Amino acid sequence: MNPFNPTTAETEARTPEELPAVVTRLFKGVLYAENDEKVWQSLLGLTSHVRDYVSVLGLDLILDESEGYAFLRSKDDPDGTLPRLIARRSLTFNVSLLLALLRGRMLEFDTNSSELRLIMTEQDIADMVSVFLPESSNEAKILDRLAADIKKVQELDFLRKLKGQADTYEVARILKAYVDAQWLEEFDARLADYRATLAGEPPGTGSVAAGRMVEASEEGK
Repeated sequence: MNPFNPTTAETEARTPEELPAVVTRLFKGVLYAENDEKVWQSLLGLTSHVRDYVSVLGLDLILDESEGYAFLRSKDDPDGTLPRLIARRSLTFNVSLLLALLRGRMLEFDTNSSELRLIMTEQDIADMVSVFLPESSNEAKILDRLAADIKKVQELDFLRKLKGQADTYEVARILKAYVDAQWLEEFDARLADYRATLAGEPPGTGSVAAGRMVEASEEGK
């Protein structure tokens, strides 16, 4: 190895300086390329270092360069021997349903559209969810609950409100990493369980009626 290789020298020189900043940023929450280009570029240059560092802490680096996001996730730990550094949040039935429907809509969007950004209004979301909600004469109560569910999904960084556009959101593509392909394959069965639960019938074995668990780093929440 040539000790005067500029690339090697640059990498070795910046590793101790930039690695702590990159890891600390990831602990704060999802890192988006478009929001923090400097840290994103540092991450791309130090990916193997970051993976090795967080692995010691029982974490995996989830990096999707094409979609432009990265985050930390706890390693599988069936024996429960590893400390949990990333908070787990229990989701309500309604928030779980909303995430499932948004992921299904994103799948349709990616299949049928050449656009990169899935944009939805609150009315779009309400129309999508209303099919699965029980009939009620108290429409105001339903709308208030839906607004609370949308706010929760915003807090989880799966919906991003567009500036200057009232009640309009971008569905964050990171949702694909949380509602993964295996879960999506069971989508129809899960929705059938939602319908059964709403109808007061016992759900099937694929039920998520009690809600799901997602991991989310804390960032000013």
